[in-house]
Amino acid sequence: MAEASATGAAVAPPSAAKPWYKVLYVQVLIAIVLGVIVGWLWPSVATNDWIKAMGDGFIKLIKMVIAPIIFCTVVSGIAHIQDAKKVGRIGVKALVYFEVVSTFALVIGLIVGNVVRPGAGFGNAAANAQAVATYAKQAEAQKSVDFVLHIIPDTVVGAFAQGEILQVLLFSVLFGFALMGLGERGHTIRAFIDDAAHAVFGVISIVMRAAPIGAFGAMAYTIGKFGTGAILNLIGLIATFYLTAALFVFVVLGIIARIAGFSILKFLAYIKDELLIVLGTSSSESALPSMMEKLERLGCSKSVVGLVVPTGYSFNLDGTNIYMTLATLFIAQALGVDLTFGQQLTILIVAMLTSKGASGITGAGFITLAATLAVVDPRLVPGMAVVLGIDKFMSECRALTNLCGNGVACVIVAWWEGELDRDKLTANLARQIDPTDLETALTTD
Repeated sequence: MAEASATGAAVAPPSAAKPWYKVLYVQVLIAIVLGVIVGWLWPSVATNDWIKAMGDGFIKLIKMVIAPIIFCTVVSGIAHIQDAKKVGRIGVKALVYFEVVSTFALVIGLIVGNVVRPGAGFGNAAANAQAVATYAKQAEAQKSVDFVLHIIPDTVVGAFAQGEILQVLLFSVLFGFALMGLGERGHTIRAFIDDAAHAVFGVISIVMRAAPIGAFGAMAYTIGKFGTGAILNLIGLIATFYLTAALFVFVVLGIIARIAGFSILKFLAYIKDELLIVLGTSSSESALPSMMEKLERLGCSKSVVGLVVPTGYSFNLDGTNIYMTLATLFIAQALGVDLTFGQQLTILIVAMLTSKGASGITGAGFITLAATLAVVDPRLVPGMAVVLGIDKFMSECRALTNLCGNGVACVIVAWWEGELDRDKLTANLARQIDPTDLETALTTD
């Protein structure tokens, strides 16, 4: 029976604690450890197509609901706003925040790269041009206006079918404004979209139960294919990158969070399920739907979550920014190419542009690295082969940092816009929510 609070309002009794083996993050953590063991001891088994399919299948399950979630959340958020100027104001604030924080990420990567010099003494690495040809070719497209035109879908159905986040986001914003303009006539459609969003979040709660299987398959295949030797070979770069990313999250994001009145450590504990899923799959997109749901529970308004989080997946990639500056300097040092101050300044400018649109898909950071190297100094492009073998391990840290950055960005923009419920923020950071709990997912306001 519900108890009465000091204000007289009914308070639901806390649910009984789950056994540890039923908690999602524990299951995912165990799956990751088992994946590493299987990949290390039985690489032939780990590289089996069915093992690989476990990780790929889970990511596909998540990706199939990303487009509908973005559409429902963005449309509902905009349609319920009476003032159209508010949407534009939220968008501008988000972009300003993205650019400022992304610049910090780029500068930190550049400073650490120059101080630590992880590539010094590596020797002239043999460049395997064929190994990086695919990435370099994809990077060429990012140097033209094709990226801007690509935001506009050929057809609305095609945008949803291909899962293009920016294309779906563009159509969702336009549809939301159109629905807003209908006024009361659009009530039925708004109600339908709100109900559809709850249903899709219910699908996510079910899909999340397969997260341990996906994490096991992805991690086992990675270790089995690349081997632990791939990590040991360039341990200096990996360690430097992980430490730099940690410095950014705990210091830069920590200070930003403190200014907004919450603890970065409590926030990270709140999203630990999503962090472990990203660690296992190396894709921040795998945690996008449940991340949006948790941010709404945390007290961020639906309109802010719907606009900031999907946009951040293309415009607020802090981990990718750190990686690009650090990896560029590493390659230059490994190949014995001295970069001038002007060239290093060019890295900041070019990386700021090439990182846009690199979503949480595994390998996207490597493609943007190719685009950055080609502009800074073409001699560096073949050096991508130096980091090709360990990029899979680097992508995990990129995705984790990107997820943390986007989560904090949403809370900050909501606070900046006056759309942050402080009571919810405090209450939810103090307790844990399992995203597989379907009842909680559908009833928590």
